[in-house]
Amino acid sequence: MKRRPISPFSLSFLDVMFCGFGAVVLLVLILNADTVESRNEIFSDLRSEVVRLEQERIVGRENLLAARNSLAETEEEVVATEGETERVIREIRDLEIEIATLRQETLAKKDHVRQLTSDLQALDDENRRLGAESAAQRDEGERVHQVLGEGDRQYLTGLKIGGERILILLDTSASMLDETIVNVIRLRNLSDEQKLRAEKWRRATAAAEWLIAHLPRDARFQVYAFNTKARAVLPAAKGRWLDAAKREDVTGAVEGIFEIVPAGGTSLVHAFSVANELKPKPDNILLITDGLPTQGSKKPSATTVSPERRLGHFRSAQAVLPKGVPVNTILLPMEGDAYAAAAFWKLALDTQGSFLTPARDWP
Repeated sequence: MKRRPISPFSLSFLDVMFCGFGAVVLLVLILNADTVESRNEIFSDLRSEVVRLEQERIVGRENLLAARNSLAETEEEVVATEGETERVIREIRDLEIEIATLRQETLAKKDHVRQLTSDLQALDDENRRLGAESAAQRDEGERVHQVLGEGDRQYLTGLKIGGERILILLDTSASMLDETIVNVIRLRNLSDEQKLRAEKWRRATAAAEWLIAHLPRDARFQVYAFNTKARAVLPAAKGRWLDAAKREDVTGAVEGIFEIVPAGGTSLVHAFSVANELKPKPDNILLITDGLPTQGSKKPSATTVSPERRLGHFRSAQAVLPKGVPVNTILLPMEGDAYAAAAFWKLALDTQGSFLTPARDWP
């Protein structure tokens, strides 16, 4: 039986229902496919999120464990530090107590030391006072002559004034009036009273008096003044020794010095020759002068003398000195005599004596 072709416009109700059902099924299938795909994507995203959250949870747990461990270590350190701090605090308190104790002891010791120092100072002052009185009394008893106005200027460092037989030689030439040639020329034309008041000459006589005052009491001595010649200041005692223990000998020598008026030139050879005339010979010579000699044993023909010639006169005078006798020189200032200091210093070395240029306020 032939089937009759179906016209699109002649579909039956069943055909229509069948077509509608197929379309619904197709639509359902399409929707299901999209739903499955969407669900898979959601599941994939959820799975990724779950994995991420799981990883974060694991990392968080590890960090939490590390934090707990660190906290535990920190708590242990805090406990240890608190214990150490308490120990340090205790030690500090102990040290403060010890320091306070030592400070008190130190103050007490300082007070004790101050008291001892004060006591020692008082004893020392008393000893010095007693010693000074004893020394002054002893010196007063042993001093052969008292120099007025000495005060605290009783010193002469390095000068050897000891010995058994002491010869004092005092330069009385005109140059002993002043330190400059011009003033020497001016003063030598004045009266004897004015010459005796000349500052340099007063220093020279004061030095001679000082030496006599400090002679050993058991010594013998002699004082000679010299210019172009040499003479004993006590003419009656010429050629013999005086006794330092005899007041008349000491007083006579000192008074004789202050009566001399400086004048004339200087012959050192005549002064040193005195040491050979005295019997026995001196064992110490004290020389007060202001420079090299201006002549030898004879009066020079010329009115002036060169420094080299004066040095020659000095060497000639040195040649007449007795051997082994020290010469101790007090050299007063004088202008224009460049070789004097070196020559007398060399004389001190050669004779094992001493050489001194005193300060202006000595003696």
